[in-house]
Amino acid sequence: MRFLGISFIVILLFTSCTVASTKDFVLVENSVEKYKNPYFADHSKDYVYKANFEVYGRTFGGLLIIKKLATEHHRVVFATEFGSKMMDMELKNDVFTINFIADDLNKKILINTLKKDFKILLQEEIRVDKTYRTTAATIFQLVDNKRFNYYYISKKNQQLVRILYASKSKEKIIFTFESKKGKIAENILIDHKNMKLKIKLKRID
Repeated sequence: MRFLGISFIVILLFTSCTVASTKDFVLVENSVEKYKNPYFADHSKDYVYKANFEVYGRTFGGLLIIKKLATEHHRVVFATEFGSKMMDMELKNDVFTINFIADDLNKKILINTLKKDFKILLQEEIRVDKTYRTTAATIFQLVDNKRFNYYYISKKNQQLVRILYASKSKEKIIFTFESKKGKIAENILIDHKNMKLKIKLKRID
């Protein structure tokens, strides 16, 4: 009975440290050392989206513009549909600079969360620490300071369709992408599981 009790605790601890959405992952040998995120990679384009930020019951709508200025250097500007700037920041080599942020968004926890979101969204080259497979996708894992980024590449069209940011036991953020050709994401959903924040982006031609 004692052995069964210990075994049950071990099983419970093991399963509680596994993110539910990764349970069907099958570990395979790495086929690549790095993966290049195809979205936001063209410096000749302005990526313009109709944006909707749902933050703790409040909704902010407007336009989000992302511009690649150089390698590992992007600028992100969010403005209302009437042209009032709400946010202006730059990400260069993992360093964020806030050029401007409106009072409604100027909360430390929100700023840090948005920095994390856009760092994951705009990271160009991803180190592949492990590779997994499911029936629908190949998944590249990046270990990020006791957190894990999982990049889901669809087997159907070889497009990046999802990024999961998680701890060992919990999903933190899910990025979902819809793309016609795989180089530009027409629709993006950033859904936070540990706070009331959801960002919806719909590309404008």
